[in-house]
Amino acid sequence: MATLNKILFVEDEPALAEIVKETLVLKGFEVTHTLTAKETIIQYHKIKPDILVLDVMLPDGDGFSIAKQLRQIDTKTPIIFLTSKSLPADVVMGFESGGNDYLKKPFSIEELVIRIKALLSQNRLVVKIEEQKKKVVHIGNYHFHYPEGILTFEGTHKTLTNREAEILQMLLLNKNNVLDRNLILNTLWNNNDYFSGRSLDVFITKLRKYLKHDPSVFIINIRGQGYKLIY
Repeated sequence: MATLNKILFVEDEPALAEIVKETLVLKGFEVTHTLTAKETIIQYHKIKPDILVLDVMLPDGDGFSIAKQLRQIDTKTPIIFLTSKSLPADVVMGFESGGNDYLKKPFSIEELVIRIKALLSQNRLVVKIEEQKKKVVHIGNYHFHYPEGILTFEGTHKTLTNREAEILQMLLLNKNNVLDRNLILNTLWNNNDYFSGRSLDVFITKLRKYLKHDPSVFIINIRGQGYKLIY
């Protein structure tokens, strides 16, 4: 019998939580529901979920803070934010705190299910790749350990998130050539809408920050096309 994917679902609106949880269970997921930030951290360590679906506003904190805390020990488990906030700054904050996707309320539960399945599929692919032979690539004076997502420079180590590592790997495979922006979005986000595009911008900015110590390494924008990794 196949093992069910475990979802840690964090939502403090009882009516919405009940509907979403029941639907996810009917779709074949194992769902643990929590209402507070404190309870979420406890359940995370207890059940080791395959994915987290986090409401942003909680009675004792917020989803962004939970994500930041968990990302200190776990860079792999996908996180989807649920929120009524829709300003671009809020979207950027969500991805900067470690989120993989962002769904605005009110939302279609079918869309939530599709996004959960997409992230779980990507995560399984990463796990499968990690079981294969490891590879270390030189990026100027950096060493990039893929698929572990470890970037080293003169003895220092930076562990990238899944999404950061996959973007950098795509740039590496297209070294000195333009990597189409829509190709990145459709491959890693399964769409190329505004919010996904904004999150990609955030990840590119973070990768530039990680690579700034070697002045011979650049990620440049090719207006209207995409990005080019040069070194």
